[in-house]
Amino acid sequence: MSEAQRDHRDIGVVIVDDDALVRVGLVMMMGGAPDIKVLAEAEDGGRVLDLVERYSPDVVLMDIRMPTVDGLTATERLRALEDPPEVLVLTTFDADEHVLRALRAGAAGFLLKDTPPAEIVESVRQVARGMSVLSPTVTRRLVERVGDSDADARADRARGRLAGLNARELEVAVAVGQGRSNADIAASLFLSVPTVKTHVSSILTKLGLNNRVQVALLVHDARLVQDG
Repeated sequence: MSEAQRDHRDIGVVIVDDDALVRVGLVMMMGGAPDIKVLAEAEDGGRVLDLVERYSPDVVLMDIRMPTVDGLTATERLRALEDPPEVLVLTTFDADEHVLRALRAGAAGFLLKDTPPAEIVESVRQVARGMSVLSPTVTRRLVERVGDSDADARADRARGRLAGLNARELEVAVAVGQGRSNADIAASLFLSVPTVKTHVSSILTKLGLNNRVQVALLVHDARLVQDG
């Protein structure tokens, strides 16, 4: 669904968390936003596909650690759909390897469960518009949690994939990996914002990725951005 279409109707949300109190809190948060509607809730990732098929939400708020089907598996199943909703991961851990795997699977970003309510609501709006929710600091911490046992092989694979980009696209990809906004990238590379958006779209297409978070992770894997 296009951004223009979403601008003219409520943002549909499905909440998936095994903690009933968390679900209640999220429903209350979303209920206070005039442009967001909670369509359904689930206590386990195994119900997500059915709920998405039934309600066609724009965003799924997804817990990671659930007893039967975890959020990672559910995210992978959702992102394999022809027209998947955006997935916003919820977690109590800010440097969890499972979160990193979810982001690689195509989640649009992640939030800590103690994030202020107004920020959670605004994050739902952002991912519904096709944006990603992940700060540069969090990206670094997530990447640092990945074991070093295959770091060299991962770097080689990442560089091989990035070799398919032209010079300007690689510059933009590195800037995305630094957590910069389109406006910041445009200013630093002396480009217009629409041109930056065009480059980002081309990067996603060439690399077969879903969003900017995955670009950032790939750039970090290739060691083109210094962590720390």
